[in-house]
Amino acid sequence: MDLLSRVLSLIPVSGRLDVRCHFGAPWAIAQDSAAVREIPYHVLLSGEAVLEHGGGPSEPLKAGDIVLFPTGAAHRIHDGSGRQPAPPRERQDASLVVMENEGSGARADILCGRFLIGAVPDRLLREHLPGRLVVRSADTAGASLNGTSEAAESGASTRLARLIGLMREESVDEGPGSEALVNHLSAALFALTLRFASGSSQPPHGLLALAARPRLQPAISAMFDAPEKPWTLDQLASLCNMSRATFVRQFQDVIGRSATDMLTDIRMTLAGHKLVESSLGVAEIGEMVGYQSNAAFQRIFKRLIGVTPSRYRTLGGKVEAA
Repeated sequence: MDLLSRVLSLIPVSGRLDVRCHFGAPWAIAQDSAAVREIPYHVLLSGEAVLEHGGGPSEPLKAGDIVLFPTGAAHRIHDGSGRQPAPPRERQDASLVVMENEGSGARADILCGRFLIGAVPDRLLREHLPGRLVVRSADTAGASLNGTSEAAESGASTRLARLIGLMREESVDEGPGSEALVNHLSAALFALTLRFASGSSQPPHGLLALAARPRLQPAISAMFDAPEKPWTLDQLASLCNMSRATFVRQFQDVIGRSATDMLTDIRMTLAGHKLVESSLGVAEIGEMVGYQSNAAFQRIFKRLIGVTPSRYRTLGGKVEAA
């Protein structure tokens, strides 16, 4: 199983499409920090926009662009004119809220929603994705990369475009099951967006860049397949046919953290699953994910997840990030 499939199989992500915006300039969408376990997203169906996030430089957006915020950071998207936005009005459509305004300038059509992370430790996902991810589904230009042909990259972009088109259609459809269907499509959008980003010529630092490094995959597979083993950096490097120094350098260059850190996040995610989904004892679960000492497992789990394993189980995994 590839890296993204492994991560997404451990961390369930569902989707909710909340609002469809039909705006004429001037307009603006401002969102505060998201709730725990929520990843806001926006899809620019038509028109152009400007993204502001985290005090950095603004970024232009065009039709087909998908923007998501894995850390749930506050952000603002607007028409770029600098004029005072026209106040929107809200109406309830068959399956979602529609926002419109009286702006007479350039039109923009935007889908706004959330990806919802299930009740498992989510560090493996959140800690290894950028704070902001922009995927340009309409852009199929570019040379071959990592042995993947331009045609394959274009094909991934086409699939994203088809999915977005289906979301657009279902968001205005009043047919039976439209609301449920558009939310399922929203969940698929998350996985396909990450896949597309990991296959780009310059995948974002972290999990997406790691997914594009086949030489490191034997070590990643070993961590997932046998987390209970006392893996050392020398052993993991050997699996990749690298020296220890080369392995450490490549892992750090790609993800910005050590292989040991990632192994710990994998273990915590697996432990969270077992705590909620099984009746096994805490010490037994700790041993199954690589901790011979129950005290060590309890200490690391609480430091990274924020509560003890027993408390996590009692809460059904519904705890805020540490």
